[in-house]
Amino acid sequence: MKSSRLIRNIMKAVRVAQFGGPEVLKVEENVPIPKPQDNQILVKVYAAGINPVDTYIRSGTYAVKPALPYTPGNDVAGIVENVGKNVTTLKEGDRVFSMRTVTGGYAQFCLTEKV
Repeated sequence: MKSSRLIRNIMKAVRVAQFGGPEVLKVEENVPIPKPQDNQILVKVYAAGINPVDTYIRSGTYAVKPALPYTPGNDVAGIVENVGKNVTTLKEGDRVFSMRTVTGGYAQFCLTEKV
């Protein structure tokens, strides 16, 4: 993993502990910031989209259900904070958009895969 500008290791994130309506979305303030693996990018999230699929997953009606608890949100825009050792096309500070987060975009930071 390349060097990081992070000076803390926790973040705020919206978490879902049970499937249901919007009331199951809870803000947690002590969620560990994920660490990128070799082909992953850590993104500081500046914007996250609310995709209809996110609502289906949250309600438990989508064909694929994540393990609980989880952080929702697949579509994000932000700044590269850190990259795994195999990521050579992006660097810290680059602006990015991802439509397939690994750890969920309703958080201050999320992971996405190198494409």
